[in-house]
Amino acid sequence: MDDNLALLRALGKIQTSLGLPVLAGLSRKSMIGAITGRAVEERLAGSLAAALAAVARGARILRVHDVAETVDALKVWQAASNAQYQLNELDKI
Repeated sequence: MDDNLALLRALGKIQTSLGLPVLAGLSRKSMIGAITGRAVEERLAGSLAAALAAVARGARILRVHDVAETVDALKVWQAASNAQYQLNELDKI
């Protein structure tokens, strides 16, 4: 779990050093279960939080199980934070 959190925290540095879009696949992962104590089918909130954290730290591609919910969370996050990242591609989903 600590390695996964370290990678999540370092996504910005990873993206900068690679110079390529970074994919984050955190949806329903055991790390979320370890943090929340939730079973796999109960990890939506944790998965959404992880997706937002990944995008905020530089991820440009997300692998998720709950697409509509993740898109909604990203839209609200962008509107609420006036995020510097334009997520216009979300309107196509």
